[in-house]
Amino acid sequence: MRGTVTYRGTPNIALIKYWGKRDDKLILPCNSSISLTLKGETTAVKGVPFNLYTKTSVLFSDKLAEDAFYINGKKQDLNDKDVAERFYVINQLRERAGNKSHVLVVSENSFPTASGLASSASGIATLIYAVSRALGLNISEKELSMIARQGSGSSCRSVMGGIVKWEKGTAPDGSDSFAHQLYPASYWPDLKDIIVIVSSAKKKVSSRAGMAQTVKTSPLYESRQKVLDKHIASVGAALRDKDLSKLAETVMKESNNMHATMLDTTPPIMYMDDNSKAIVYAIEDLNKNEGRAVAGYTFDAGANAHIITIEGNKDKVINQLKGIEGIESIVVAGIGNGPELLGEDESLIDSQRLAPK
Repeated sequence: MRGTVTYRGTPNIALIKYWGKRDDKLILPCNSSISLTLKGETTAVKGVPFNLYTKTSVLFSDKLAEDAFYINGKKQDLNDKDVAERFYVINQLRERAGNKSHVLVVSENSFPTASGLASSASGIATLIYAVSRALGLNISEKELSMIARQGSGSSCRSVMGGIVKWEKGTAPDGSDSFAHQLYPASYWPDLKDIIVIVSSAKKKVSSRAGMAQTVKTSPLYESRQKVLDKHIASVGAALRDKDLSKLAETVMKESNNMHATMLDTTPPIMYMDDNSKAIVYAIEDLNKNEGRAVAGYTFDAGANAHIITIEGNKDKVINQLKGIEGIESIVVAGIGNGPELLGEDESLIDSQRLAPK
């Protein structure tokens, strides 16, 4: 067992979405998904700049009187369901290591949480790395992704960098449902995600609750499953060939399809707002004027947009968005390498006081 361990990780943006589970406890998805792990450093274009980091420090010690978890300086209620998700995976690793010591976890997010920017993905992926290293465990990326999956589905894709696919699997025990890297971050270096913030507020319906209700009540959901394999094949081919137009077209269709099933849910779920719709129209107009798709919008479970494009089209996209008054911030992110181990000087824990710094 080591002392304090600190990791920094990033969220991902799904090109093919995960929306719906075939097993709630093991978090086994109804379909496979593909994502880009984002780079932590971003370039601010408009509004308040922010980076895309979750930084997490972990310390196991017999001197701790109890488990404790801090996020952005605030001590968390361990009975809170989001915190319980994190302790579910912590306890799996603690049991695997045969370690009964209490744990102190201190985590910071540098971007809006619970607003459709995959803060749980970066949070749990980073936590998994820090906990496993602090416990002295030697676990493969594949295994780490399977453990992370059980805390938050999309977090299994943030366990590694570059372009990542989460295989849905078919085994009841989840042994074939894991993430793996399709291409490293260096494969398509000028691929960009322009993140457009229209709301930093916590969403009204959590992703977990929303997808459960969609699967249960949306007649369109069955139709969605029939087109997903085609979309996965199309995105896979576009990534292989670095075909931006094909990628953008499929990503937009996929996002629209998922949000259609949300609207078809009873009661309807509307993550996108009027500003989101204005972004959709703006990108559609841009592509029409260019005579081909030079950018593709995609929305996770939130109002904020991700515009997938390349460096050469970045200015065109940003100029197209400038007239939308409801935009709070615009940042540009590249493709990242996944969680990284930081030095002791980066720790968020005072190991002498056994408390957050």
